[in-house]
Amino acid sequence: MKLENMPAEFVAALPILETIEAAGFEAYFVGGSVRDTLLGKPIHDVDIATSAYPEEVKALFERTVDTGIEHGTVMILDHGQGYETTTFRTESTYTDFRRPDEVTFVRSLAEDLKRRDFTVNAFALTKDGEIIDMFDGLSDMENHVLRAVGEAEERFHEDALRMMRAVRFAAQLDFKIEAATLQAIKDNAPLLANIAIERTNVEFTKLLQGKAARYGLLEMIATNLNQYMPGLEVVDIDLIGYAELLADAQPQNDVAAWTLLVFELGLTPEDAVVFLKKWKQSNDMVKTIKASIKLLNKLRLGDVAAWDLYEAGNAIDNVLAVANLSELVVDVAGLKARYEDLKIKNKGELAFNGGNLTKELGMQPGPLFGKVLATLEQKVVAGDLNNSHDVLLAEAQTMAEKAKK
Repeated sequence: MKLENMPAEFVAALPILETIEAAGFEAYFVGGSVRDTLLGKPIHDVDIATSAYPEEVKALFERTVDTGIEHGTVMILDHGQGYETTTFRTESTYTDFRRPDEVTFVRSLAEDLKRRDFTVNAFALTKDGEIIDMFDGLSDMENHVLRAVGEAEERFHEDALRMMRAVRFAAQLDFKIEAATLQAIKDNAPLLANIAIERTNVEFTKLLQGKAARYGLLEMIATNLNQYMPGLEVVDIDLIGYAELLADAQPQNDVAAWTLLVFELGLTPEDAVVFLKKWKQSNDMVKTIKASIKLLNKLRLGDVAAWDLYEAGNAIDNVLAVANLSELVVDVAGLKARYEDLKIKNKGELAFNGGNLTKELGMQPGPLFGKVLATLEQKVVAGDLNNSHDVLLAEAQTMAEKAKK
């Protein structure tokens, strides 16, 4: 098969291939960029594989960076954008089911492609647009099948994360996992315990946003991979219900995906924090999801007050997006309008602060000091007071005087 039109991303990188080939070596575009081109999807990273060894690659270009030299990867910077170029290689045993004990550089493209994970990821593309397909990946792509290269069990013993990548690719590409590959995942699911949660997190997060996320999640459960994922070890109606939600609509970003999951699992804001920390989520994500779950749980019980919307703060858009995806019966547009109508969106917008209390009323920090500021904030949010310095000063003065009696 030959591409009639090479994508611009490949055309821009052709000087790299031409320079390497002019020196007597082989060079090809490989990996996800070739797969995505064949699927008509946007290209993200252009990766190059070559028969030239790392030191030979470095000798051909003026600007390179050793991004993974021990594994044969050199970043070439001569043409503005960086291109990761990796020497053909074979790999030895994987004692920890994550990294090869030893990497051996080779001159054979066939040997290099044999270590790839799935047939649709094992293409090579020449500078002339010829697709090299040694494992019948084109047929699998046409039939929407995800199949391991060679023996699936060997691929998963090399890197156990590939099992998560299988259900993730199935979700993203809307491909069905081939039977032998699926069985090998089920047989080797316990190996996932060897993988750092951060790596599993990346694959799971992508799965949740795939167009076939329901299928990917259900296969993840059917193969028992969930048993090696914190907080998801036990499958119940909530997790299955989450999968069914994903049949109709997918979250559009990472935060929404995790918020919907936490919400459907029925976690409290406090439990959500514990769950997300186990997954090593960022502090910003944890903060946003905690605030989102607090408001979503109140929406589940009925209408919410202005203060509830105010407390959600910057998480409000995430709440509304998740509410749209969930089975909640919510007037999303109405909630958004109510939030936008709030007199203030955060404490910093209050026209009166602690400095005013001290300077104008002579109050010093203490229980009454905090109570006055909190009351002013709440009354402005509720619409009981205008956010005016003079109005708030008068209210604070009244509260102070009452406290003295």
